[in-house]
This record gives sequence, structure tokens and C-alpha cells, in this order.
Amino acid sequence: MRLNKPALYAAATTATLALVLTACGGSATSASGGTWDKNATVNIGSLYEPQNLDNTAGGGQGVTEALNGNVYEGLFRLTDDGKVDKLLAKDYKASADGLTYTFTLRSGVKFHSGRELTSADVKYSLEKVLADDSQSARKSNLEVVKDIATPDAHTVKVTLSQRSISFVYNLSYVWIINSQAKNLKTSEDGTGPYTLGKWTRGSALSLNRFTGYWGDKAANKQVVFHYFKDATALNNALLTNAVDVVTGEQSPDALDQFKSNQSYKVNDGNSTTKLLLAFNDKAKPFTNVKVRQAVSAAIDDKKLLESVWGGYGKLIGSMVPPTDPWYEDLTKVNAYDVTKAKQLLAEAGYAKGFSFTLDTPNYDPHPTAATFIKAQLAKVGIDVKINTITPDEWYTKVYKNHDFTATLQEHVNDRDLVWYGNPDFYWGYDNKQVTKWVAQAEEATSTAQQTDLLKKVNRQTAEDAASDWLYLYPQIVVASSKLSGYPLNGLNSQFYAYDIKKKD
Repeated sequence: MRLNKPALYAAATTATLALVLTACGGSATSASGGTWDKNATVNIGSLYEPQNLDNTAGGGQGVTEALNGNVYEGLFRLTDDGKVDKLLAKDYKASADGLTYTFTLRSGVKFHSGRELTSADVKYSLEKVLADDSQSARKSNLEVVKDIATPDAHTVKVTLSQRSISFVYNLSYVWIINSQAKNLKTSEDGTGPYTLGKWTRGSALSLNRFTGYWGDKAANKQVVFHYFKDATALNNALLTNAVDVVTGEQSPDALDQFKSNQSYKVNDGNSTTKLLLAFNDKAKPFTNVKVRQAVSAAIDDKKLLESVWGGYGKLIGSMVPPTDPWYEDLTKVNAYDVTKAKQLLAEAGYAKGFSFTLDTPNYDPHPTAATFIKAQLAKVGIDVKINTITPDEWYTKVYKNHDFTATLQEHVNDRDLVWYGNPDFYWGYDNKQVTKWVAQAEEATSTAQQTDLLKKVNRQTAEDAASDWLYLYPQIVVASSKLSGYPLNGLNSQFYAYDIKKKD
């Protein structure tokens, strides 16, 4: 059977490729002419090296980018428009009350170690996400799981404590891992089209085509993710052919050199990554909604976006990107207005301003954004002290210990508005009505009901200035003109590499 791949590719280039193998064995030709190398190595440039290789152990954005869909697969897979396709699940059914899901697994699926996938591995993988020490982004969403049964090797029966309309969607975040695998921070045992080759920390991570893959074999023999510390080094690597494609351009000022060169193609896709000025809503002065509103109104998001990204990216007045079903343009809520910001500060008892520390990750574009915010807030009497920290320090200090007043952070996932319904989340936002709406939305019996409730959550969190959503990142993929089939969009930071074709 041929597996339908998600629409995450350079479709204009690949849609007409009716591939016919040539006599040479190492190349293929398309109906439109030209050949591509089946045994090519595709070099991918990225700024996001994994922290480790386990997405339940703080692997970070980089582990999703490199391994999700490439090395590991789930029961389901997200398509580019946010829909869910069956993957390792051949079929499933839900009970009438929405509390029991029965999944039938595909036959003939093998892990890279050679062991056949069974229901025990699915049970193990779900329990790994739900474990006490799990750092999975979807752990809280999946805590409705009450029981996992394995009636036979190809059947998994999951019982929920309450109805969860997002359950199947949330399962697309769960990597199915060999239950007997060890040392997953530095090794792997997934079912994807690639196996892990070599990971040289601080430099590169290679993936090799898995010849025993159950679906369509990868279009290339190997992909290598090369990691760079800054956008300039990344661009230089592309210009010197050290890499064939970059997963996301971080220096829009450098784009002209690629746009004017026929050897490259610049693609402007869709992103779900939001840059947040996240307040600790449980720490003074941000316990006061008027202070949060004032800070939001004092920052010229449009000017920030222009200074960082030029003409790319979008303003976003809430946590919801346009690709989410409950999107509404709320950029006019707490819009840039210095006069209003000063008035709100006076009403909150801070007419002369105040001082706070902004914990800032040390990689682009956070330091630039922090400097901009400092200058903007100084105009309304607010003194910002910038504290630059590493991603590991951010996780421990901010996310885990909630030891901060305000921070900058990017949130990459779609449909993550619901985290404002959790008062224990790192930003501490606690609105009982919002929590109730989020719970009701999850127990909704229809997507229309869910959408209506989450639109209310969206507007309420915006009006409360629960955070300041600065902008939505662009997704600029720059690639060699010899490449096709690469992902164009930045949904949840995944970068499917298995359909990338490289011309001879």
C-alpha cells in the first residue's frame, strides 16, 4: 500500500512527479524531466540542536524537528492544516459516551531494532508520557487516561476518566517507542523511515534510511542536521553549499542574497510559533491586570516585528494562530497606545513606574526582543533588568520552579490556548471562568461547541492580558533549487525529511 503523506511539502514542485526509475538504479526521473538521486545525502541547517533525544525528558524544539515523523511515529499524525491522519493506528472506534477508545494497530510494523510493534509498546509509550518525571508538552492534556488495556498484540483499549474531544489529536504528540529500549536520551528505537546515525553534540545529527520501513521508503538515503549558533553562520553554510536547506530562516536581512540567486528558492510558509512576553501572574506587580494591560499597550509590536523580521511574520493579539479553529483577530485588544499605558499604570498605583527582571533565553531573537522591550517600557517609566539565561536554566528556573517575574519564550505548538485553563502552568494565570470554559470545551460533544467555548477563552485571556503575545513567527524556508519535497510550514516545529528529493 502507498501511504498518503501530509500536505507539508513544496507541492508546486512535487505534485506532478510521477516517478519512473531509471536504469542506473541510483537515480529516478520524473514525467516533467530531470533526475533525482535516490541515494543522496540531504544536508539540513538548523539553529535548534536537541537537548537530548527523548521528547519526554526535555529534548526541546530540536528533538521534535529532527526525530518527529522521521525516526519516531505516533498512532496518528498531524497534517499541515492541523487535521489528524491515522498512522500506526490502522483504525479506531470510540464508545457512544466518548470514554472508551479501541485502536487496531497496523500489521508488519517493525522497530529499528527489528522487533515487531505490539500493543504493549503503545501502552508503554503512553505511560511514559504520563509518568511523574515526564516533561511532555501534552502530559496534562492526556491525564484523562484512566486505564490502558491490551486485549491482544494488535489491540489497545484506552478508558478515559472523562470525555476528551481532543484525545485523538493529543495522541499525535505521543511517540511510539519500543518498550524494551534503553538510553533514550542518546539513542532511539522508533518505527519511522529513518534510523539514528551519529549525533556529534554541538555539530551534527545524521539519520539513515531504514530499509525495513513498513511504509514508503525515504526518497533520500541520508539526512544530516547541521547545527549553528547564529543565523549568519547558518546562511554562510547555505551559500557555500555546506547545507541544502535551512529549517527556518532567522535573518530576514539576508534574504535578498538568496532571492536574487537562481540557485536558491525562498519559501514563506505558515507558523504556529508565538513569541510571548509571559508574565508571572502570581508575582507582583503582574498580579494586577491593569499592569499587564499597561505593559502590553506600551510595546509597539508592529515595530518589533518589523525590526526583527522585516516584512515577514504576523501580529497576533492572543495565543491563537490563524490556523487554529477558534482563531479571532484580537490585535486591537491592548493595542499599542502609550497614553493609555500611562493611564493604566496610574490607575494601578504605579504612576511613577516600577522595576522588574526579564529572564531572557540566550538565543535569537530573544536578546534583540528583550532590548527592544526594555527601551519601549522605559518610555512609560518601567525599568527592565535583562537576565540572560540558557535554555536549561530557563526550564529549571522559569518552567519548573516558577521563579521569575516575567520572561520571553516561544511557544511552538498549535491549539495550546488551553494551557491558560491550568492555574498551575508556569505563568500562573488563574481565571476560574476560563478554567471552566476550557474544561467544558474538552468535554464538548461537537467541534462547534468546542470552538464556541474556546473563542470565549481566547477573548477573555486577551482582555486580561494574561501574557503579551508579541507576534507570530514567520516560517521562511530557504533551499537549494536542486531540492524538492521539503516541508514549507512550521507546524509544531516538525520537519519531515523523508520526501526530500535532490537532483543529480
